[in-house]
Amino acid sequence: MGLFHYFPPKHETTDPELEKRIFKHSLVFPSLFLLAFWLIFLVESTIDVELAVYGIFPLKLEGLKGILFSPFIHSGYKHLAANSIPFFVLSLALFYFYRKLAYRIFILIYILSGLCVWLGGRDAWHIGASGVVYGLASFLFFSGIFRNDVKLLTIAIIVVFLYGGMFWGIFPLKPDVSWESHLWGSVSGLLLSIYFRKQGPQRPHYDWEDEPDEEDETVENDATIYTTSNTNEYFGQKNEKNE
Repeated sequence: MGLFHYFPPKHETTDPELEKRIFKHSLVFPSLFLLAFWLIFLVESTIDVELAVYGIFPLKLEGLKGILFSPFIHSGYKHLAANSIPFFVLSLALFYFYRKLAYRIFILIYILSGLCVWLGGRDAWHIGASGVVYGLASFLFFSGIFRNDVKLLTIAIIVVFLYGGMFWGIFPLKPDVSWESHLWGSVSGLLLSIYFRKQGPQRPHYDWEDEPDEEDETVENDATIYTTSNTNEYFGQKNEKNE
């Protein structure tokens, strides 16, 4: 099973063993990222080096590199811990349920959220993976709604239940928090959910959905008979008056 082709030809659960392999594969990418987050934080703490300069600084050339590096840099243990669990859970859901689209969606959220912060953020160093986290949450939520699939809608509801409090993070309530990363990550996820709504997993279409409803058919027939009857009566009465 290749790195980018770990999904079945159709997005259906037909083989339990294949689904297990897909789930295991879906763990790999989030786990590697999470491992990198913690290793970089441990190195930074151990050798006492400041890596914030590898974050995003809006509209500065030296701040462009932060689009790639800022998600790996965190201000402290609490910051890292707060991003680690939602990042792992949301990226796992993305790679398991959206399969063929997952890599594209992840990379686009990663780049778009960072680029928008560079274009429209405050004059400060923006660091942390929260922009990607908000992008993943936004994509999973809105994509589940747009696709109108029970399974994906359930994921959207779980996202709201677990991370609904993240909504307030898109507002400038705390001066020391990069709310711009949260906002633009959310916007990126929403835009991508709209753009890719016709691709990837779709709601199954059942044969019975094409069959006309019996009650509707009866009512329709009754209406036709009733109209015909009324027409006959009308012309019958008219003919009697003419005679």
